[in-house]
Amino acid sequence: MVKVYGIPNCDTVKKATTWFKENNIAFEFHDFKKEGVTAQKLKEWLTLASPDQLVNKKSIAYKNLTEDDKQHTTVKAEAIKLMQTNTNLIKRPVIETAGTVLNGFNEAAYKTVFSKK
Repeated sequence: MVKVYGIPNCDTVKKATTWFKENNIAFEFHDFKKEGVTAQKLKEWLTLASPDQLVNKKSIAYKNLTEDDKQHTTVKAEAIKLMQTNTNLIKRPVIETAGTVLNGFNEAAYKTVFSKK
């Protein structure tokens, strides 16, 4: 099963969910704002992706961090704490499928991963 994590009003999340619908790929949606994200889930993602891939350095949330906290986003344990307390730091959407984590909207990557299904 495909699971999409994000916030419903995010344009990038909308692009991804629209792509899944247009390609008849069933997915479950997890709303960060309503449901949050556990430290365990972030830890799982960080075994498959680096903090640099998961932390959205273009976000307002990142830009509002102190310089010290920005440095901590590169350390897994510290990045987990920061992303859990401020889910706007996570590059959206995060997509889980069959032991793979994708983030952001990347149609070419989606085609590669989901053409195998």
